[in-house]
Amino acid sequence: MTFQLIGVNHRTAPLEVRERLAISEAKLPAAVQQLAQHPGVEEGMIVSTCNRVELLARSRNGGADLRAFLGEYFKIDPGQFDQHLYEYLDKDAIRHLFRVTASLDSMVVGEPQVLGQVKEAYAVARAVGTVNSQLDALVTRAFAVAKKVRTETAVGSSAVSVASVAVDLAKKIFGSLSGKTVMLVGAGKMCELAARHLLAHGAGSIFVYNRTLERAQKLAQKFGGHALPWDQLYDSADKADIVITSTGAPVAIFRREHGEKFLARRRNRPMFFIDIAVPRDVDPEVNKLDGIFVYDIDDLQQVVATHVADRHREAQRAEDIVNDEVERYLARMQTLDVVPTIVSLQEHLETIRQAEIDRVRGRLGQLTPEQDLAIEAMSRGIINKIMHTPITTLKSAAREEQGTTVIDVVRRLFNLQHKQDKEEKQEKVESAANGAQR
Repeated sequence: MTFQLIGVNHRTAPLEVRERLAISEAKLPAAVQQLAQHPGVEEGMIVSTCNRVELLARSRNGGADLRAFLGEYFKIDPGQFDQHLYEYLDKDAIRHLFRVTASLDSMVVGEPQVLGQVKEAYAVARAVGTVNSQLDALVTRAFAVAKKVRTETAVGSSAVSVASVAVDLAKKIFGSLSGKTVMLVGAGKMCELAARHLLAHGAGSIFVYNRTLERAQKLAQKFGGHALPWDQLYDSADKADIVITSTGAPVAIFRREHGEKFLARRRNRPMFFIDIAVPRDVDPEVNKLDGIFVYDIDDLQQVVATHVADRHREAQRAEDIVNDEVERYLARMQTLDVVPTIVSLQEHLETIRQAEIDRVRGRLGQLTPEQDLAIEAMSRGIINKIMHTPITTLKSAAREEQGTTVIDVVRRLFNLQHKQDKEEKQEKVESAANGAQR
């Protein structure tokens, strides 16, 4: 079995590329199902956030062309993104997943949001039936590793999320948030986090806009804010000093002409946009207007840098934990790989033993119970002695690089290969049937 991972993140690709490859929450279930149907893919899941888009799959012998999937799904030539894409196999894919869930690959090292985002991606994949056996075990282990990192290190202490970093940036712009009017556009988790930090730092009135008014009302009630209908967005946005926007809109909702109207109504008083949406909610042209300041997700890197140094030592401890857990997981997987071979060998030799006893009994005639037990004991002893060396060798090889070669040799020596092929074919049929039932 092979684990494959391909993706882009905030380190390898600018926002312009990440927003081209972003998959909205509403489209994610269908996208994961399409991934699972791609040639060579046995299981799959997709993580799509503002900072990364990653495809994780289990395939047979690494035969899945995930670059081709990107091209088909997004209707693009994946070659144009070659310089931004990273691909990992097996050990490297496992390490990357563990690092992501432990928040060691995040823009803000130690932030807790990414673990929740991976859990949501996992839940979607489970719901549509694209994660079941090996991939299920891998992702579940990744969650356990993330918990261990948080328990045994301080990498997450005083962790800052993208939302809190955005608030820090607003404080640098205005000096103080006291009495500032804040507009939240979108009622998702990012905006909720931003609202918590804004209120904690003295922000005044909070207005919430969302295409679904009910969601806006629920969020506004949590913080004593006001929810307004979406169709009033452009008529009242100029009342806000700070606009934090994080919607799932496919195109920008704030354009240059909107900014010009806002400034006119505000009599050129400054207005600050923090755009934490991917794709972006604010057209970059808006930032060219005097009096309007626009910061997108990539701009937050500058603020993040001040927090990274404080966590470097704890992050290194966390990296050591991840590396140890990767080796432990691989050892466990390799041990599991030899189990079917050991079981097949035992069954094969037991079949031979039973056949020989039946043949000899026909020639010996009626045996006493004592004689029957003696033959059973003697034949089992012979089989156990024959099996001892192959089984010991298999178990030792499971912890070494040549493990796969040893397994293959044992199967060939005892003619177990044909049986394995039949079992794998049956497993594939059953897996397909289970998927259809889901």
